[in-house]
Amino acid sequence: MDFAKWEDHLRKSFEVDAVKMNQLSNLLQDALISTGHVHQCAIIRRNDANVRASSLGFNLYPDQVSLLLDAFKNPPQTRQDGIYFDEAQYKCIRADKNSIYAKCTKKGLVLVKTVTLMIIATYNENMFPSVCVEAVEKLADYFKEKGM
Repeated sequence: MDFAKWEDHLRKSFEVDAVKMNQLSNLLQDALISTGHVHQCAIIRRNDANVRASSLGFNLYPDQVSLLLDAFKNPPQTRQDGIYFDEAQYKCIRADKNSIYAKCTKKGLVLVKTVTLMIIATYNENMFPSVCVEAVEKLADYFKEKGM
């Protein structure tokens, strides 16, 4: 493949990735943020811990993502120890192979794993945790139906 063809191929790949990321960002907005009970959220590709999309201002660092992904490796330990996230220790409310719910004072964290992704959502004291959980689980079900 000559350089011009390779450059064109790369440009198209980046354009496709940008479209996919935009679609995922729109999906986060429509499925989660618009409920009024999700403060911040993100979609992570599990195999490389890459943030595929996130809500405005929700910046996740690679070490944070790794810790969140690792929480699924040993649910009993996660239930016992909780999760350190966003400079706070969260008490684990539920932890199994697919979902983790944690709370810290009046804010909370919801993690749901699909075949290839992890969805992260937070809520604050003015939001209903049950609505946040339901929205995240429904979005996860959608991704699972798509094999993602």
